[in-house]
Amino acid sequence: MSDLVLDHLVYAGPDLEEAVERVAELTGVTPVRGGRHVGFGTANYLADLGAGAYLEVVGPDPDQPEHIGPRPFGIDELIAPALITWAARVDGIDEAIAEARRRGYDPGEASEMSRTTDDGELLAWRLTGAGGLDGLAPFLIDWGSTPHPTTRGLPSIPLLMVTGVHPEPAAVEAAVRALGMDMLVRRDTKPGLVAVLTNSAGKQVALS
Repeated sequence: MSDLVLDHLVYAGPDLEEAVERVAELTGVTPVRGGRHVGFGTANYLADLGAGAYLEVVGPDPDQPEHIGPRPFGIDELIAPALITWAARVDGIDEAIAEARRRGYDPGEASEMSRTTDDGELLAWRLTGAGGLDGLAPFLIDWGSTPHPTTRGLPSIPLLMVTGVHPEPAAVEAAVRALGMDMLVRRDTKPGLVAVLTNSAGKQVALS
């Protein structure tokens, strides 16, 4: 397995429009509509972070009010928008899972997911479950033949760095290294991710 790269950050909230507004207020850039996760009860908005990565703002889909059951990323338990996890991009997810396990970290099994854009296009991919260690260990995603979201002309919010805080920073760093990645993690009683971004005025802001 070659070392993986950041695919996207997941900023989730109990109210999708509120989460989008939080990002817009912080950065001066409004993410654009991505589409609906039919059957999962969620929808998303997207922004380009640079270097082939993007920000996903995800929350309950108002157009799927009939959805029954838990939504992805523990959205139903959130009381406010938060940066809850991140994804590492891989080409060949089954091989990547096996290699990560050999390196000492189990990212879980792969499953299929899809999203329907507002113009009716179906996008499909494979991914592991939401990141372990309170979301600080990334989940894996394989886009297969689906064009990557960053090819769709998203608005830009440049990403400078991602760091984390966790009660067991060494465990998080070991898991991230097992995936061939790197992240600075500080010790804190409350786990979380922090993304340092450049806003529309050229100033650094922190999304967490």
